[in-house]
Amino acid sequence: MPVDALTPAKTPPSGASVGAIKAILPWLVAVAFFMESLDTTILNTGVPVISKALGVSALSMKAVLASYTLSLAVFIPISGWMADRFGTRRVFASAIGLFTLGSFLCGLTSDLHVLVLCRILQGCGGSMMVPVGRLTLVKTFPKSELVRAMSFVAIPGLVGPMVGPFVGGLIVSYLHWRDIFFINIPIGIAGLVMVYLHLPDYRVAKVHPLDVEGLILFGSGLALLSYVLEVFGEHALSAGEVLGLLALSLVLLAGYGLHARRMLYPLLEMSLFRIRTFAAAVGGSFITRLGAGGAPFLLPLLYQVGLGLTPVQSGLLIMPQAMAAMSTKPVIPWLLNRFGYRGMLVSNTLLLGLMLMLFATIGPGTPMWLIVAQAFGFGILTSTQYTCMNTLVYADVREDQSSGASSISSTLQQLSMSFGVAAAGLTTVFFIPVSLRANPGSMIHGLHEAFIALGAFTILSTLVFSRLRRGDGDSETARVETPVG
Repeated sequence: MPVDALTPAKTPPSGASVGAIKAILPWLVAVAFFMESLDTTILNTGVPVISKALGVSALSMKAVLASYTLSLAVFIPISGWMADRFGTRRVFASAIGLFTLGSFLCGLTSDLHVLVLCRILQGCGGSMMVPVGRLTLVKTFPKSELVRAMSFVAIPGLVGPMVGPFVGGLIVSYLHWRDIFFINIPIGIAGLVMVYLHLPDYRVAKVHPLDVEGLILFGSGLALLSYVLEVFGEHALSAGEVLGLLALSLVLLAGYGLHARRMLYPLLEMSLFRIRTFAAAVGGSFITRLGAGGAPFLLPLLYQVGLGLTPVQSGLLIMPQAMAAMSTKPVIPWLLNRFGYRGMLVSNTLLLGLMLMLFATIGPGTPMWLIVAQAFGFGILTSTQYTCMNTLVYADVREDQSSGASSISSTLQQLSMSFGVAAAGLTTVFFIPVSLRANPGSMIHGLHEAFIALGAFTILSTLVFSRLRRGDGDSETARVETPVG
């Protein structure tokens, strides 16, 4: 028996009942998810103010934005090994601590280079929070209850990127830009207290050595690829330089693939892709997010440039998506029980793609109530989609494989988010020539074409989900339990 397949030691916090842990754990993980996802976009609207305060150009702030996502990409792959080696409670607490410390230091600094380093520290903590939090849920809840728990904690991952630009805009408009970072401090401290009181500790008795060579190959390749996606479409690098960096990143990732074949315990367990439900969930999720992940980038452009709304008004129009995501929480387990994973993912993905295309009907004459209704519908569909995909990942994964499954799933999700924004940018550039970008009418037409293209691409992922069989994932929907949270 492999050493990492030994029965994990489950140690609940002293004095905490199983019922209390199950009631509070989803809230704790949800808060951590929200902190991590909010920070991916909250700085966007504050770039002009922060760059002026630091005495640098707005273009130089790109390093501050990119350093966080690069740090996430590099450190997510080792999150599963860290949790197995040091225990979920210690790693999760350290992740929150690093994230909070990084936020505090970001708020204090007045130097661009120091700010970049502090953002890397933030990303290091954030990279552990999401996969280790999800892993703790998988190990705490039986599979029949996991859908409800996952549907609850999936909401912050949807809400954070949506409200980030709006919250950042409010802070720089009415408070101080440093408060963008300082708001994480009380949340982080409260999170550390909750971890100490209520987070169970899972670890394996003996852990295989860390694949350091694999970490270097995969981490550097993924970081370089993420960087290329961050600068894609800008004029900071020439086309030749971008293609060169892209080729180098692919060579490094291919090198990791060859390395993993001859390793007994590779950094990422690629053998998990032999599991049909895991491969469908991760592969379908990647393609879906390439299409739907571009909406947070395109919608503010449509509202502000195309319709002439203010950033605050644009943010308010995105808020219904968050409200819709929360409203679907109690319904998703029932739907999965009724229609199964195959039926839900194939039909919901089709509807999600069509909803993206429906945004192409929004123009200056569109009633505001209709825009709100479309945003609400989009929120329902995205919440349902991500919850189904995230829980299907673990349907047929053994307990000793859950750490590896969490690492792969989180890594590809992070990469697909970067790809999604890059795909949206590429599509917009393709449909809107530079000479026409100052014309609102041309902008609206080009954005409409981009929404249609991304919607069609999203629908393609139904081909992946159609490979599922009837009954796949039934272990996760065996019965409807009392709602979590």
